[in-house]
Amino acid sequence: MADLTPELQQLVDEAAIRKVLVRYSRAIDRLDWDLLRTCYHPDAIDDHGLYRGDVEGFIDLLKVKLPLDESTTHFLGNQEIELEGDVAFAETACVARHRRPAADGAPANDYFGFLRYCDRFERRDGEWRIAHRVVVYEPGRVDDVAGEPAYTDRHTRNIREAAPGGLLRPGH
Repeated sequence: MADLTPELQQLVDEAAIRKVLVRYSRAIDRLDWDLLRTCYHPDAIDDHGLYRGDVEGFIDLLKVKLPLDESTTHFLGNQEIELEGDVAFAETACVARHRRPAADGAPANDYFGFLRYCDRFERRDGEWRIAHRVVVYEPGRVDDVAGEPAYTDRHTRNIREAAPGGLLRPGH
C-alpha cells in the first residue's frame, strides 16, 4: 500500500480504534470472550472499579457476572481520540443497560450505567488494541421494569440467542 498523507493516516488509525471499541461492546453484549480478548493486548490492564488487573482476570469476572443479566446493551457515544505515533488516548462515552431478572419478590430492573472508557491504545505489529483502560462512572439509575412491549413468537428477541457469536445476517 502506498504511503498515506498524515491526514489520511490519522483517519485510518481513528477508524481502527473505533472498530476495537465497537468490537468490545459487541463482545460484552454477546458474552464472546474470545472476541473480547482481541480488543486488548495480552499484557493490558483493565480498571473497571470493581476489578483492576489483567485481561484474563477481567474475563473470569465477566463470565460469572454477565450471565446473571438477561441481556446487556452497550451504546457508544461521543469519542475523542488523540494520536501520538503508535500510542493513542481515547475517551468514549457509553450508556450500558443491564436487564436484571426479577428476584426475591422484586421486579426485574434495568440498570443504566453512564460511563466513559478512558483508554490508552497501542499499535503493535500494525494492530491497535487497548493497553490500559480506566472506566469513569457518572451518576446512573435503576428502573423497575413495569411491563414489556407486546412481542409475539414472530419477533426475533435477545441477540445472545438469535445470533450467537456472529452478526444476524438476514436472507442467509
